[in-house]
Amino acid sequence: MKTIWLKPGKERSLLRGHPWIYDSAVQRGGGDAGETVRVCTSDDKFLAWAAYSPQSKIRARVWSFDEAQRVDAPFLEALIHLSTRTRAQFPIKSDGIRLIHGEADGLPGLIVDRYADTLVAQFLSAGTERFKPIIVPALLAATGLQKLYERSDSGVRQLEGLPPATGWLTEAVGDTALSIQEHGWRLGLNIQEGHKTGFYLDQRDNRQKFSEYAARLQFKRVLNCYSYTGGFTVAALAGGAEHVTSIDSSGPAIEKAKENVALNGFDLGRCTFMDADVNGSLRQLIAEGKSFDAIVLDPPKFAPTAAHADRASRAYKDINRLAFKLLDVGGVLFTFSCSGGIDPDLFHKIVAGAGNDAHVDAFICERLGAAPDHPMTVNFPEGEYLKGLVLMKKPHAPRTRIAKEDAQVSASDKA
Repeated sequence: MKTIWLKPGKERSLLRGHPWIYDSAVQRGGGDAGETVRVCTSDDKFLAWAAYSPQSKIRARVWSFDEAQRVDAPFLEALIHLSTRTRAQFPIKSDGIRLIHGEADGLPGLIVDRYADTLVAQFLSAGTERFKPIIVPALLAATGLQKLYERSDSGVRQLEGLPPATGWLTEAVGDTALSIQEHGWRLGLNIQEGHKTGFYLDQRDNRQKFSEYAARLQFKRVLNCYSYTGGFTVAALAGGAEHVTSIDSSGPAIEKAKENVALNGFDLGRCTFMDADVNGSLRQLIAEGKSFDAIVLDPPKFAPTAAHADRASRAYKDINRLAFKLLDVGGVLFTFSCSGGIDPDLFHKIVAGAGNDAHVDAFICERLGAAPDHPMTVNFPEGEYLKGLVLMKKPHAPRTRIAKEDAQVSASDKA
């Protein structure tokens, strides 16, 4: 068994249960890509078993902190069964569900989503790639399904020194265009072409919440920015919104959004779709004097790591500033960041700065995160990648005028 030894003091995060070991923490030792290595302190005390990645800044990802544990097929099968059983305990109203969420489920680098009768997996680390022949049958056994499609085309694999890989991993194959049920409506997706594994399941409950706001506050004009395939558009229409404008720079995504509106029986006449840049479109709408009583900002990942935070902060601030300008007084803004490099406190500050620049203030009605099948753990705060705020634009404080007689009294007092 190969070993890596950490520099003195670099074991502290592991002793707190954090599953990542950075290259800068390693003093000596190594292994092949994906090989399970023994992780020790500089004075040779056991810390963990981890999957080694010779090309990644995250040099090793922890499988287990138990020295007696063997990282083998039974170990991985048990974790997969545990993850899938755990999801049954969450209140999820959908047949689209995340079954395995990487580090949170003890399977670093493995993402598995279920869309109806089809599994879609991402093998994003050297360790999960090495164990793929074990993981695939274990997933099928744990779920009782027969179709598994691979979408290992994320940029994270490049950092691990792995080439992209996509396609069916099972003898049984099917149509890559699927649909799922979510909170009473249906949403179409394509597991071959869509973002991530085909869809943004993490926003499931936030879409439902937006629909509830639409029903309660009787939205008339809704603006859905970075609308992708129209999840928030359908949610707004389901809540009774009179008209929804959806903006995305992907023509195919816009067409899928139209299909999703029609799939749920809503009148396309209640919708405007714009295949355009969001930032430029927001400026154009301001110039045209348009306004909305509800806006969704759900942009792509502007800051994948903390190193990109400064540039991303400016981008987030700009779109939120423009949204505040377009929002009616009393209107609601659902604004999100899915960037791992932007923590919740920083996101709050960015949005506050955007409000200041737009000369508006807003109530924070709610703080939002990913759906419960995308859990984070107390020992891995990096798992909290999706942050959201529900804001209500405040009216300006009324200007008051001193009554004439009060002014006279004041003048006499001074005399």
